[in-house]
Amino acid sequence: MGITARGVGLLVAAVVLLGVGFRYAYPELTVLGAAAAVAVGYALASAAWRPRLTVERVADPDRVARGEPAAVTLTVRNTGRLRAANLVAEDRCGGSLVPVPLLRLRPGHDTEVRYDVPTRRRGVVPVGPLRVTRRDPLGLVALARSYGDTVPVWVHPRIHPLAAVPTGAGRSLDGRTDSVPHGSITFDSLREYVVGDELRRVHWRTSARVGELMVRENVDTSLPRIVVVLDNRASAHPRRVAGVAESFESACEAAASVLAAAVREDLPVSLLLVAPADEPAGAAGPLDRLAAVELTGGGEDSLRTAMTRLRQERLGDTLVFLTGPGARTDLGHVGALRGAYPSLVIGVFGAAEPTPPGAAGLLVVDAADAAEFAAEWDGIRRW
Repeated sequence: MGITARGVGLLVAAVVLLGVGFRYAYPELTVLGAAAAVAVGYALASAAWRPRLTVERVADPDRVARGEPAAVTLTVRNTGRLRAANLVAEDRCGGSLVPVPLLRLRPGHDTEVRYDVPTRRRGVVPVGPLRVTRRDPLGLVALARSYGDTVPVWVHPRIHPLAAVPTGAGRSLDGRTDSVPHGSITFDSLREYVVGDELRRVHWRTSARVGELMVRENVDTSLPRIVVVLDNRASAHPRRVAGVAESFESACEAAASVLAAAVREDLPVSLLLVAPADEPAGAAGPLDRLAAVELTGGGEDSLRTAMTRLRQERLGDTLVFLTGPGARTDLGHVGALRGAYPSLVIGVFGAAEPTPPGAAGLLVVDAADAAEFAAEWDGIRRW
């Protein structure tokens, strides 16, 4: 609860008038002071009334690509039975406030407001809560309360279509490695039969020996596995325009494009960040992670740790490393992964000059933005 400047002035006047009136026996001043004090007391009581409101907020859609339209529908209902709500309300949408008309909202009635969500930038836009301000008729006291929960709108990086995807490396049991466009099925293990398994997968010889139905488990040994590594270190993206690192935004769009292309081709794909970051609350996939990811202060140690993990765990066959101009001197760490990953591509965004040919013996794609990266990607013939 807050007393406005007018309320403070009237309260001070009430104290002065009452003090002077009683001290010098001026009944007129005493009456004026008492009236001012009663007005302040009435304002406090009036503003302290808590309206009974229910707030429903629906984002449609709640996940969009950067630049696509998104809107929020806000419904406010007066669940009280006696009094109409005469309130000033604003809904918070990101960093802006949206006015919500709640003048004379009668009991049992509701009002609906629909407004656009800004999607010019990648990120998670928090919408809500509704901030309701209750004022007395004299404007002496104002009391603000919050209603409803916060609803996130996920603004994903823009996706640029990629026509080419890696073919992968097929590894046979005798150690040979072949490049194949699609996977091949190889026996992996046996397990007990469960209802729903196809009978043609039953291994009858083993079943007869153990006395239970045993089913063959097959794996696709040559299906390409793609690992997208996003360099989210602030040192890798030193240039800022209005506080935004455009090279990092381009890298996020390139990562989203590779992920989308892999999903379209039913290829297993994973996303890894160079600098560790907490999983965003409510995230439902790698695109949500890309919407929420921010630059961090991780340095060369973070890069070295990430490269060690990639080399030891061998998370895939194709590694796509996306970074900015500040990491051109760190490409040697990435080059150490050539023995663990048959296909290794590095995308450098926003560099003032091209990366020297054959830097660290790697395939490096210099691109001003994600659209140029997509064009260069489709031109790579080593897929």
